[in-house]
Amino acid sequence: MAVDTQTESVIGSVLECVGNTPAVAMNRLFPQSDVEVIAKLELMNPGGSMKDRSARHIVESGLRNGSIQRGTHLVESSSGNFGIALAIAARIHGLRFTCVLDPKAVPANVAILRHLGAEVEMVDQPDETGGYLHTRILRVQEIVANSPGAIWINQYANDRNWQAHYYGTGDELSRQLDGPPTYLFGAVSTTGSLLGCSRRLREDFPEMRVVAVDAVGSVIFGGPPGQRDVPGIGASRVPELFSPGEIDEVVHVNDFEAAVGCRELLATEGIFAGGSTGAVVAAVQRTLPRLPRPCRVVAVFPDRGDRYLDLIYDDDWFDAARQRCSN
Repeated sequence: MAVDTQTESVIGSVLECVGNTPAVAMNRLFPQSDVEVIAKLELMNPGGSMKDRSARHIVESGLRNGSIQRGTHLVESSSGNFGIALAIAARIHGLRFTCVLDPKAVPANVAILRHLGAEVEMVDQPDETGGYLHTRILRVQEIVANSPGAIWINQYANDRNWQAHYYGTGDELSRQLDGPPTYLFGAVSTTGSLLGCSRRLREDFPEMRVVAVDAVGSVIFGGPPGQRDVPGIGASRVPELFSPGEIDEVVHVNDFEAAVGCRELLATEGIFAGGSTGAVVAAVQRTLPRLPRPCRVVAVFPDRGDRYLDLIYDDDWFDAARQRCSN
């Protein structure tokens, strides 16, 4: 049977499904008539998070310019989502990938990584901050030093991280919005996604203010280190990509507030989201009462919730987080 090539829309791999995520009005969660909250649903990327964009852009840009070759061994430290995104990219392009995690990684993420063919290295010694990031990075450096052809992706310092969101998430939002946003809210860890989005959006909407959503216990903005059990938000080191002059305000959200945000989003909008998304919801809820009216907020929702059933959506964990964060 002849194929009409004018209407053929089959694509070559799941990586080509990354991006073009919808922007959705949150009218049920934020019903105020003088407030518009628009969510960019990055959780609808095929790997479940906005990290799909960074992984695809980093790997495919490297393959194009030769810094990544067919025999390259990719190595990265990740709490889960970026590791999964890199594992997908590595699988599609036939690359070896080792992901270094720590005991706070949710079991579902570890299982997904292994099923995708990633080699999983688990560190178990906390660093001087009480977290594991520095320990993970040391292990990454050991692997790279002892493995010919290995490279460290280093999402905390890799300019292709923020560029993925400049050319992807931010550019899409600039075309999806029919008017200027007043505020952009986004979770931070490497800070790449927020900076990439804001740099692109400010080209079209220079008056837009940028609000970073960070975790209580994260040191990115100079706060003291502390216990953080929700993965994907915050960091125990300051990323090399960090550019504080481009961020107008920071809102710190604790684990319990993030979990409440997830549950309220699910109850009102039917969106099953992960912890960093819940933190963004909580930050918008806290900040809205003092914002000028009328107000238009764009909130980036980074990840989905199916990997957090034993964490945020578990009632025992939820009650323990409530008690810990109220002390």
